[in-house]
Amino acid sequence: MYDPTRLAALVAVAEAGSITRAAERLGYTPPALSQQLAKLEREAGTALLVRHHRGARLTGAGEVLVARARRVLDELERARHELARLAGLSGGTLRLGTFQTAGIHLLPPVLSAFRRAYPDVELIVADHEPSAGAAAVAAGEIDLAMTHRYEPGDPVPLPSSVGADAIFVEELVLVSAPGHALTSGASRLPLAELAGQPLISMAPDHPGRREVEAILARAGATPSVLVATPGYVLVCALASAGLGLGVVPEMVARTAATPVGMRLLEAGELRRTISVVYRTDEAAPAADAFRALLRGTFARARHT
Repeated sequence: MYDPTRLAALVAVAEAGSITRAAERLGYTPPALSQQLAKLEREAGTALLVRHHRGARLTGAGEVLVARARRVLDELERARHELARLAGLSGGTLRLGTFQTAGIHLLPPVLSAFRRAYPDVELIVADHEPSAGAAAVAAGEIDLAMTHRYEPGDPVPLPSSVGADAIFVEELVLVSAPGHALTSGASRLPLAELAGQPLISMAPDHPGRREVEAILARAGATPSVLVATPGYVLVCALASAGLGLGVVPEMVARTAATPVGMRLLEAGELRRTISVVYRTDEAAPAADAFRALLRGTFARARHT
């Protein structure tokens, strides 16, 4: 029996004409989508796609399977809508609070999947700093909030009516101007190498960054510029301009708007965990469905 997820991948490639464009639409990386398509071809026992320099096109067998796949996926979509009505997901509103990094880089594919599955639920997305997100959920102002915490560091206590699911863990990495000696190596950089280096200090009085800043200070990094409020876009821009080194989440460094050098730090002891916060004292079908999509999306990402 064919996996519906792989059938949807084949249909997406047929419509987009490219594995890369289909991967963007589905929220996969191109290699992960290619793996799903290769598994589908093994299940079918024949080639379904011809790859070429401009993208990909269906073989004769691929055209046959796509025609049938569309019918199967349409029936599954109707079933999802009927089940959504039974589960109380045929209307209403889901209010989601998020900080900037998660809103830009993590949520769009999950929001797209939620909208496809539950088109009748209105989505409201608003900016919420992590420090305020849990309180807003507890107060009933929003249904879910994306938050984060840094390690090492003490976790911020949650209100008694609130729970949290960890969905994504990433390391903090060193960023610099392109070509800087400290970010030119391929191996992990010992923290001792930061001694005497100018540091763009990132909100040292912010509870989430306090322990991170303390470790960098003990390593001997010398503050050269202080960014007093959390803002990684600005930190990367200053590092890119040669005003100092920054230590930021890896996701931020890899998607920086300005060119930066990047290097992993020794031991990987500096990390950021991103979580979704929710109320535990009431039934919330839309919030529960969105949390399940979040967990499924990032569990899949960890295994591809």
